[in-house]
Amino acid sequence: MNDTFDVMIIGAGAAGLTAGIYTSRARLSTLILNEGAVGGQMVLTNEVANYPGVETTNGYVLANTMKKQAKSFGCKIKSNVKITKYNLKGDIKEVELEDGRSFKAKSVILTPGGRPRSLNIPGEDRFKGTGISYCATCDGDFFRDKEIAVIGGGNSALEEAVTLTNFASKVTVVHQFDHFQAFKHAVEEAKKNPKIEFLMESEPREFAGNGQLQNLTVEHLPSGERKKLDVEGTFIFIGYLPNTEALNGLVELNERNEIVADRDMKTNIPGVFAAGDSINKRYRQITTATAEGTIAALSAGEYIRQTME
Repeated sequence: MNDTFDVMIIGAGAAGLTAGIYTSRARLSTLILNEGAVGGQMVLTNEVANYPGVETTNGYVLANTMKKQAKSFGCKIKSNVKITKYNLKGDIKEVELEDGRSFKAKSVILTPGGRPRSLNIPGEDRFKGTGISYCATCDGDFFRDKEIAVIGGGNSALEEAVTLTNFASKVTVVHQFDHFQAFKHAVEEAKKNPKIEFLMESEPREFAGNGQLQNLTVEHLPSGERKKLDVEGTFIFIGYLPNTEALNGLVELNERNEIVADRDMKTNIPGVFAAGDSINKRYRQITTATAEGTIAALSAGEYIRQTME
């Protein structure tokens, strides 16, 4: 394999795979390097029902379809690799892998993705996708007429709690403090919704169930008293972590450690673009990631054409 490419994409989630489809179809030699399994956060989604043109599927199938598309156009994909060094400046970019290999490219698209902040309590990993979710837009419809919990007290938690009342019969907001960190209007809207109840100064301690989530144990912090909530779903909104630790000091990051990218997905380094859940943005959906991957790919192609003139 030639170790110098037109485009090198870091990450194989929805944004990275979409970028790979576009650049390789444009006959730009393309390499995707991915530290984990192909698909990123997509593969954790048990059912995808809001992807345009697809009535219903699951994240694993959608990710593998994107992978096949990219490879059919000639995109090279290397998974389960560890990048130990980046050199993103200059006309030719280069990365080095833990196994000693290095790859070069004329342009780079950063799509390392991100992950929701976890509670790290018993049962959380077990019930991800079978009762525990981090996205109301993605999964709210699966909890029609069911009782659910929302964990968190910021804008996302309260806004999504209100959204979830369109589906659930009851929403219990569990928050560790005696006050909310959300904006006043978000707090007021949540408090006036008759379907929402609040457990303040409380923290989740354990998820349990038989195959599916059935209850959540919550502790009231001042008293230490614990009780079980009979819920079939729990939505966790305690923050989001972009996978940008290795990029600190290499590209511009904002105060939340998200990659700063403009409307054309350009970063502060010429020839380096970014897309997906690691960039500075409000909404994180498969569709927004694919849109950004498309823009980044087109911008990278334009950059290469201009540098060749």
